[in-house]
Amino acid sequence: MPVAIITGASKGLGRALAEALAARGWDLVLDARSQEVLRESAAAVSVHGTRVEALPGDVTDAGHRAALVAAAWKLGGVDLLVHNASALGAEPLVRLEELPLEGLRRALEVNTVAALGLVQEALPLLRASGAGTVVTVSSDAAAEAYETWGGYGASKAALDHLAAVLGAEEPGLRVWAVDPGDMATDLYAAAVPDDDDPRPEPGSVVPAFLWLLDERPASGRYRAPALLEGRR
Repeated sequence: MPVAIITGASKGLGRALAEALAARGWDLVLDARSQEVLRESAAAVSVHGTRVEALPGDVTDAGHRAALVAAAWKLGGVDLLVHNASALGAEPLVRLEELPLEGLRRALEVNTVAALGLVQEALPLLRASGAGTVVTVSSDAAAEAYETWGGYGASKAALDHLAAVLGAEEPGLRVWAVDPGDMATDLYAAAVPDDDDPRPEPGSVVPAFLWLLDERPASGRYRAPALLEGRR
């Protein structure tokens, strides 16, 4: 069975992706900071009969990243790496003049540095897969100038560029930066707690990720809403 590592997998898009892959027979290594919530998510995913390793920890910790890859190796390797873990830099979001520099550093460490660190750790197994794939979860804030989203957007823009360069350097892999669009997630609620406008559930964009895995287009940046629109 193919093996995927998914970070930030205890809820939201990470859990929705885990459920979809489990239903397709993938074995999973799941990461999140909250041990209890991650355990509950892993139990829910395991009903599909998939093998699931749930490792709570912080993706900025090199030892934790190594443990994730080691767990995947025991399951058979790494065919897919999804970097979904994210940090905002400030909760709620604030203008750049107020953004704590430590918050910006945290966003960069989680969203960008840890993503590259995990790729570096997993690269030998991804290359050996024959269909190695890296998915970095991006944001429209990486490409558009939204007030208060500067720190988070900068970290995601940097992540997009890392993904683009990785795709150029590793032609044997597929490397996709995917902007999922608006979603009703805890991250968004923490970012803009006063926004009560309804947003799509994370599961609604999962078919776009599955399309990428099925069709395997060229490495690059993709918007999930556009992929879904093209399938209607």
